[in-house]
Amino acid sequence: MLTRPLAPALAATVVTAVTGTLFWAPAVSAQTPEPTPSTSGPTKDTPTEAETGGVRILKKDPGGDVMSGAAFTLLDTTGEVAGKDATDARGQLAFDDLAPGVYRLKETSSGSPLHDTVPDRDVIVTPGTTTPLTITDPFKAAKVFLQAKDDKTGKLLPGSTVNIGTGGETVLTLTTGAKGTATGELTVTSRTTEFWVKQIKAPAGYDLYKPAKTFTADPGAPVTVTVTNAKTSTGSGTPPAPDPSDTPAPGEPDDNENTPTPPGKHPDSDTTAPVTDNPEPSSTPPSPGADGALAHTGANATPWWLAAGGGLLLATGTAAVAVARRRRTDNADEETSPTEG
Repeated sequence: MLTRPLAPALAATVVTAVTGTLFWAPAVSAQTPEPTPSTSGPTKDTPTEAETGGVRILKKDPGGDVMSGAAFTLLDTTGEVAGKDATDARGQLAFDDLAPGVYRLKETSSGSPLHDTVPDRDVIVTPGTTTPLTITDPFKAAKVFLQAKDDKTGKLLPGSTVNIGTGGETVLTLTTGAKGTATGELTVTSRTTEFWVKQIKAPAGYDLYKPAKTFTADPGAPVTVTVTNAKTSTGSGTPPAPDPSDTPAPGEPDDNENTPTPPGKHPDSDTTAPVTDNPEPSSTPPSPGADGALAHTGANATPWWLAAGGGLLLATGTAAVAVARRRRTDNADEETSPTEG
């Protein structure tokens, strides 16, 4: 006998009951059920604590003091703000539960009128780690105003160059301009820093101010430094060369030595001639010479009256000899002449 096939949706199973009665039961189609989402476990968009990291900041100044009120902003790679806050009374600030990656940390305020902010920096966040950062805010630079003056009139002087430093290090070099002034900034490392200033080039026509001066500067505060110079003396310098026409003649005293040539010392010689204590007058008439001067005897220092007396005696002796010779000649002539008859 032929039977009609049953439709799949109406297929039935013949079940034999214990009573022997037959009946039709609908069949259930076999389909895999969708899992029910769990609300107790983490989802794909909410990473676990082991998958996040953080940044912890400690804020100080150059002296080591903690700084409260310093404001920071943390940006992710898209430029979105990932965190924003300020340091507490202990100088601390934390950004937690950050996804791993590179962030940009910006200090928007130091929280102090004496301190500057630091430049932006990158921070790497790694899973399960809190990155510690110690950030030191520098003191604000001091403003220095340099002026050079005439020490007598107070006139401002251009062209004065100075070095400014602290300890053994030069930190700034300034030169006064046409108005006699110059300005600059000094890096300070404490709430009061001591500096020195030393002039290395004086203004034209002025002497160099050689000593070093000291002064103090505070963060962000202006300070005036004044260097004074004295005019160069017109009487200073190398003395002029002596005039050849002023050179004294040999044997004469010069402008530096007002004493005559010592006895026995020839003015044109380095040797000393012997000095005769009692020179005897010579009967020989003087030989003609320049200006009728006597032959040099080494007695240039003999007083004039003694020389005149010696000359007089010499002249008298010569005349006496001549008279005696004349008398002898006359007597001889008388003895040899014939007697008149």
